[in-house]
Amino acid sequence: QVQLVESGGGLVQAGGSLRLSCLASGRTFSSYRMAWFRQAPGKEREFVATIRWNGGSTYYADSVKGRFTISRDNAKNTVYLQMDSLKPEDTAVYYCATDPRYWYDSSTPADFTSWGQGTQVTVSS
Repeated sequence: QVQLVESGGGLVQAGGSLRLSCLASGRTFSSYRMAWFRQAPGKEREFVATIRWNGGSTYYADSVKGRFTISRDNAKNTVYLQMDSLKPEDTAVYYCATDPRYWYDSSTPADFTSWGQGTQVTVSS
């Protein structure tokens, strides 16, 4: 089992930037696929971005494409989410997630077995 701890959330004005970090501990992080999801009040958890175990491929939700960048540093057991040009509709709790089934990509929450506790991102207009 991998333990995940997110950080970097906060309050920012529309058009601003934040960088979220997710530190992993436990099993072999470098061979796991990683993803970010978010959940706004009263809404279902939704996919934001995912990255393969070697960082070779990344995929994004259409709503964040061109504004967010996911990356990972396996030497530091950390995955990042750089968020630029933030909008009020990006306001949510952001969760880091991981799964050892590295051989396929997924944007479905049920396909991820370990989750962090979440970090709040609030974008004011």
